[in-house]
Amino acid sequence: MKPYIYPSTIETARALILHLVEMLENEPDRIFHIALSGGSTPALMFDLWANEYKEITPWERMYFYWVDERCVPPKNSDSNYGLMRLLMLNVAPIPYENVFRIMGENEPEQEAIRYSRLVEEHVPQVNNWPCFDIVLLGAGTDGHTSSIFPGQEYLLTSQKTYERSYNPHNGQKRIALTGQPIMNAERVIFLITGKSKADVVYEICSSGDTCPAAYIAHHAENVELFMDDPAAGRLGR
Repeated sequence: MKPYIYPSTIETARALILHLVEMLENEPDRIFHIALSGGSTPALMFDLWANEYKEITPWERMYFYWVDERCVPPKNSDSNYGLMRLLMLNVAPIPYENVFRIMGENEPEQEAIRYSRLVEEHVPQVNNWPCFDIVLLGAGTDGHTSSIFPGQEYLLTSQKTYERSYNPHNGQKRIALTGQPIMNAERVIFLITGKSKADVVYEICSSGDTCPAAYIAHHAENVELFMDDPAAGRLGR
């Protein structure tokens, strides 16, 4: 696991954007299949990316998918796709055909099946699983990632690409990329910021498989952790 620590949330987001752009520049003939997460820190990253780095990003070489989605219509403020559409898709010159959203308004179990098939059809297969070039993850204060919450550890070893899940704190239905295809990705990148995430960052970096985020971080082959100083506060640097 490679940690990258920056003084502030905005500096962390900018560093990650430049990191992603550099990867694209290093392989100029390649299409990148990228799975995105939602949340406040990715929202900042989307906003910065579309407004500050629009001209240096080869948008046509990125295909965007989602790690997880809330089971709401895209105009709902909880929609991960809706957030990305507002902040990045409506601003940057991203080809419409390069964006593959989870339809949160559909029946969850059927949508998990539909989206699994879509990803399996479009994303190259390695080890009998879709192999994203980049899976961008966050982590909740309870250690959840990709809408895989504590108590739903069966999703870490599921034989399905996407499954229905739910938020145990409010009962909201969700659709989540399961553990096997996350860990099969070429690169797993966690973006975690804020003092409230210091405990979960410590778990990810210093503990056993104590939560879904830590499990993913310990079992995926190529993991990078982008965080700010407050999130890294318990690491004893």
